Amino acid sequence: MDTQSGTPHCYRHPGTETGIRCTRCEKPICPECMISASVGFQCPDCVRTGSGTGHAADANQARTLAGGRVRADDRLVTKILIGTCVLVYGLVLVLGDRLVDELVLIGYAYNPLLGEVVGVADGEWYRLLTSTVLHQEPWHILFNLIGLWVIGGIVEPELGRSRYALLCLVSGLSGSVLAYAVAAPNQPSLGASGIVYGLIGAWAVLARRRRHDMRPVALFVALSLVMTFTRPGISWEAHVGGLVAGALLTFALVQAPRVRRELIQYGACGLLLLIDVGVVLARTAALT
Repeated sequence: MDTQSGTPHCYRHPGTETGIRCTRCEKPICPECMISASVGFQCPDCVRTGSGTGHAADANQARTLAGGRVRADDRLVTKILIGTCVLVYGLVLVLGDRLVDELVLIGYAYNPLLGEVVGVADGEWYRLLTSTVLHQEPWHILFNLIGLWVIGGIVEPELGRSRYALLCLVSGLSGSVLAYAVAAPNQPSLGASGIVYGLIGAWAVLARRRRHDMRPVALFVALSLVMTFTRPGISWEAHVGGLVAGALLTFALVQAPRVRRELIQYGACGLLLLIDVGVVLARTAALT
């Protein structure tokens, strides 16, 4: 893609200007995408097919903005997450409210259907994660699946599979943790909204990193928060927790210097998870 001034833009990152072209196919490539070849630089597509670098096809693996591997299917994790949500929703349709009561996020309450006290404070920590793929209403799962597909399709190619999977995990968990810590202990919460809002936070950080026009992104984030706080029955805690965790983790992923990149990235992920565990322990002690 070329601007009106004639300056080429990277074929993988349209918002990044570049004066470098692949020596084989002549597509414009930015510093994040160019890979050293025997002569000049090549694009990820040419390297992936082993087209004349002098090495095997995977010897100079193309990297994402966060340092992950560029994959042919750059939405695999998103598809798996969507498939999991659909599968659990199908089980809910078949098994009914009992499955919802077994998996929903609840702090500490007596459940008359199960005939026992349930909740994270009762040792059922798994609810912090199972609730993030649990939906009961058609409109709820539809809204979240659209968000996962659209925004996940932007974020996953920029981070790579493993880092993107960690982002979804941390965002969903952090949303659940904030809901557990702040909401009433008998207030149920469910849905992938924490993950979706984590992706929104990640998208904002990535847009800033790519130096894109931030006005549309800021408007989208603002509208999302307005919906969060004005619509009844919405767990704002899950939305805010996911948004903040997603933005913080993505910032660490894309800003980490190449030297010790993975140490910094996974260290930041571990720190956020440690904070989540600490909050859960403190809330549990207060409830029991």
